[in-house]
Amino acid sequence: MTLAPDRLDRFARHIVLPELGGAGQVALAGKHVVLIGCGGIGSPALQYLAGAGVGRLTLVDDDVVEASNLQRQTVFTEADIGRPKAEAATDWVARFDMVLEARAVVGGVGRDVVPAQVLEGADLVLDGCDNFATRLAVSDACVVLGIPLTSAAVGRFQGQIGNFAGHLPGEACYRCFVGDAFDAEDCDSCAADGVLGAFVGTVGAFAAMQAIRVLVQGTATLGEPQWSRLHLFEGLVPSLRTLKIAKDPECRGCSGLA
Repeated sequence: MTLAPDRLDRFARHIVLPELGGAGQVALAGKHVVLIGCGGIGSPALQYLAGAGVGRLTLVDDDVVEASNLQRQTVFTEADIGRPKAEAATDWVARFDMVLEARAVVGGVGRDVVPAQVLEGADLVLDGCDNFATRLAVSDACVVLGIPLTSAAVGRFQGQIGNFAGHLPGEACYRCFVGDAFDAEDCDSCAADGVLGAFVGTVGAFAAMQAIRVLVQGTATLGEPQWSRLHLFEGLVPSLRTLKIAKDPECRGCSGLA
């Protein structure tokens, strides 16, 4: 695969980076990312994945755009209010870069199960949804299908971003991190607790960066994927610390893969 002259110009600032280069850019053009959630985390993550030239994007969300979303969900405008987020986000991709392939999935992810066809052909899943039940279902599906997972979450001024590959020997999955205690739709909401748009955008952009690490692994020298490492970003200080998540030998999501 080669890049057309107009694509070379578009991604010139990537290509001159020794850590990414032309080979990395070509790799991104051939990748497929499934984005779970097109909200506060998903919107900026989508913008930077599309901006990076990821060639195929599947956008999954069962919600509609509301006026209160516009403070942080940056792919939407007032004209999108009332529309399914997945469809509005797909239209944004088409306006931003007509070369990219984007598909909307309105709903498609249940509390306890993620249909295989939703994740079919994915090179990576980026999960920015807003409840633990769906996060755990997505993680379990990724393990079964052998798909890397970038998970990102925000609670007030703390962000959590990590790359998980529970299908690989010795690597943790997301369930190893949170266990089964949160396997329910009982997490706090930003409607109740509040959220700063710029902070959510920072976490979404960081998640896109971590996803790109995975997508160019073996092709570029951007950095290793940092499997099983959870980055905790404290927004008020600000500060960043990293935890190593151990694979749980009794994890019901990945324990069969020691």
